[in-house]
Amino acid sequence: MMAATLADGVTIIEGAAEEPEVVDLANFLIKMGARIEGAGTSRITIEGVKELQGAEHQVISDRIEAGTFLVAAAIYGDGVTIRQTIPEHLQSVTALLREAGFRIDIVDDAITINNNGKRRPITVNTQPHPGFPTDMQAQMCALLSTIEGLSKVTDNIFPQRFMHLAELKRMGADIDLEGATAAIRGVPYLGGAPVMASDLRASAALVLAGLQADGITEINRVYHIDRGYESIDEKLNGLGAHIERVKFSHAKNVKNPL
Repeated sequence: MMAATLADGVTIIEGAAEEPEVVDLANFLIKMGARIEGAGTSRITIEGVKELQGAEHQVISDRIEAGTFLVAAAIYGDGVTIRQTIPEHLQSVTALLREAGFRIDIVDDAITINNNGKRRPITVNTQPHPGFPTDMQAQMCALLSTIEGLSKVTDNIFPQRFMHLAELKRMGADIDLEGATAAIRGVPYLGGAPVMASDLRASAALVLAGLQADGITEINRVYHIDRGYESIDEKLNGLGAHIERVKFSHAKNVKNPL
């Protein structure tokens, strides 16, 4: 889409991603003089222009970062409010958290999550937007690891995106993987262990798992997490977590705040 804004003629993108980030980018390019129609649908049409000009634009909030903090609050918080969100971008996440037994209150750009009684196992299916995002799959696995009962998580976008499951099992999670579906039987608690992060969202999931684990969890190769989260350790520490970034080993120690 970016390349097509300055290309001669008309470019049509079929099967385009419909995520809010695509719409936000299109809005920014339009402010700069681009001619784009259909952003937010599966068919985007771009008519090339000769040049773009400067523009001022405020980037939308990161829905995956907000969703990750909602799951963190579900794991060990109560009455945690995430501000500067766009709640409609998080509907698939908040709907599943409600189904799992958490109370979600939304006022303007703020989402508050409360531990509202008995937690329940759920079924998760990742889908293209506005369905449940694959980028929240790993974090949800961490949450469901300690929810009593059988939960199932199917990743229809990236069926092999489950490398974090082996690390969660090192911490005591009871998980079986069959094809693109993880069957998660909630255990009473996880135990701290040395684990290895394989990608950005797996890093976040292991940090979340460490929050609810007894003892110390050491996460190696956590540099992945800095690609998608700004100062996640400082923000979680502000909520009561005990996270220490150990520079010489590129690891974090995550201690159960309880």
